Amino acid sequence: MPAKAGKQNTLDRSERFMHTDHTAKTDMERMRELVRILSEASRAYYAEDREIMPNVEYDRLYDELQALEEASGVVLAGSPTVKVGYEAVDALPKERHASPMLSLQKTKSREELAAWLGEHEGLLSWKEDGLTVVLTYQGGMLAKCVTRGNGEVGEVVTPNARTFKNLPHKIAFEGELVVRGEAVISYPDFESVNALLPEEGAKYKNPRNLCSGSVRQLNSSITAQRNVRVIVFSLVSAEGMDFDNSMEKQFAFLREQGFETVEYERVDAANVAEAVGRFEQRIADNDIPSDGLVLSYDDLAYAASLGRTAKFPRGAIAFKWADEMAETQLLKVEWNTSRTGLINPVAVFAPVELEGTTVSCASVHNVSIIKELALGIGDTIKVYKANMIIPQIAENLTRSGSLELPGICPVCGGRTVLKKEADSEVLCCSNAACPARHLKRFVHFAERDAMNIEGLSEATLEKLIAEGLIHDLADIYHLKAQKEKILALEGFQEKSAKNLLLSIEKSRSLPLARMLYALGIPGIGLAGAKLIAKHFDYDLERLKGAAQEELGEIEGVGPVLAESFYGFMHDEAHLAELEALAAELQFTAPEETTQEQTLTGKVFVITGSLEHFTNRNELKALIEARGGKVTGKVTKKTECLINNDALSGSTKNKEAKELGVRIITEGDFLREYLPETDV
Repeated sequence: MPAKAGKQNTLDRSERFMHTDHTAKTDMERMRELVRILSEASRAYYAEDREIMPNVEYDRLYDELQALEEASGVVLAGSPTVKVGYEAVDALPKERHASPMLSLQKTKSREELAAWLGEHEGLLSWKEDGLTVVLTYQGGMLAKCVTRGNGEVGEVVTPNARTFKNLPHKIAFEGELVVRGEAVISYPDFESVNALLPEEGAKYKNPRNLCSGSVRQLNSSITAQRNVRVIVFSLVSAEGMDFDNSMEKQFAFLREQGFETVEYERVDAANVAEAVGRFEQRIADNDIPSDGLVLSYDDLAYAASLGRTAKFPRGAIAFKWADEMAETQLLKVEWNTSRTGLINPVAVFAPVELEGTTVSCASVHNVSIIKELALGIGDTIKVYKANMIIPQIAENLTRSGSLELPGICPVCGGRTVLKKEADSEVLCCSNAACPARHLKRFVHFAERDAMNIEGLSEATLEKLIAEGLIHDLADIYHLKAQKEKILALEGFQEKSAKNLLLSIEKSRSLPLARMLYALGIPGIGLAGAKLIAKHFDYDLERLKGAAQEELGEIEGVGPVLAESFYGFMHDEAHLAELEALAAELQFTAPEETTQEQTLTGKVFVITGSLEHFTNRNELKALIEARGGKVTGKVTKKTECLINNDALSGSTKNKEAKELGVRIITEGDFLREYLPETDV
């Protein structure tokens, strides 16, 4: 086909999509549903060795999806009709942007927003807090993805962009299309990634840091594990298209191409303050990190006519939330050695009042953040509470950069070393025999969710280790022969020694998963240990010889945990310790619930405050004890969303309404699903 005719065909098809919104929207919803259904069926068949639909049904749905893709010209992310390969590079190439990516002028005044709009109408949207990227499509396919960088030059991350969870692989529009979006990681996904990291110093500070590191990985297979999404907030250019001078119509076009666009409200000077208030009420339940709002003129020609300053475009303005900040003085930094050898910094400052409480310290997380803040003792710093709960250092006004990192471990005096971990620089103790590492590993072993040895506190363990009664984990089960030496220790009497030894004997019989968790394998929590133990039929020998690939295929485990678990089991010292410990223990059958499994197969989502339960975990435990499942995201598989504020404009409420999922109160849930409960 001649190039001219091909281009005309593209424009005709794009214009057809613009004027058949109802049909396109219906097809797009069906495509998303088919992608989800077919992906679940494939995962069940290949990863879980179970069949949830006959082959003929799978083929029928696959053919339907393929027909819809061909008719619409759109291929959504995750579609089984395409296979995304992973790529690794030695370095990210740099590229200069066609036009500078400027920051936005900022205000914290709602009145200023109204004055800025004047007689014009605008679109008020979330200002997502992630990493800005520029996406270029050519011939309907993603041709390039470049990060914002310094605004002039960015990094090319195209292979990584192909793994973004919601980015269409193919779009109907075949002319050149350039859009800007924010690569983001949701709070639930951020918490899931951090939960895999064993120590505070290795954890990411916030979703934005995690997203930045994930998008800029040299190996796209790592990016693929992080559930990165892109929320498009601006159309830069669409070859040959006319949007009737309306930014809102640009968004409609982008949605029809399969993009997720930023959520917005159409506003004018009279109602913009009220709209800001509505967004503000939804912050607590918003799964995507946001650091404010953006107000843009809908009139594209007017916005363009305003031009820009050296720093800001004049067609949009940012609204920033006002955090409660306090200035104080940094008094010292305390360094705490963990059981894995990470030495974690904690900033101690002159006490200040924030959000109704007195705070005097904040975790600084790692050395990278210390350097970023240029901390020094005596510096004047600004502190706030993240999410109104966790104290954080927002800014260092002095920036002396004079803080010296300790050259020796505060516990053992061993030499400290700097290491790169989870995209951050961390300080570690190089002494494998450091008492802090030794002690805290034993403390974890004795915890309630692990071996549950009552009386084996940190203070008691410190005494037993110092006396030479415990060297390895298995030594705990030889303490009965050391009773006289235990009685000679300060604080021990006949009764307390007897109770400790009885508790140790009681812990000899337990489920395999609890022992696996007690070993302190990096990233392996109790839930992960249960999944692994169940997969190998609670057979320790099979589990020790498991291949890393098989571990990675266990649903809920994945390649990162698989690598950690496999590495632990193939370390000679760890394996010897495990075998010595296993010789002292008797593994019981899996713990079974006595509760009637009335909620089996049902998936629930809980949000907002509760009245009948202390917290969400308490209600979650009740649901799971009856066979149900609790997740953090509303999908079509969700039985219902439990929210005492069913009329709120929260993200979860909106998702539930869009998907036809019922929203019920806590009391309604108890009456309908647990009628035996007294409400």
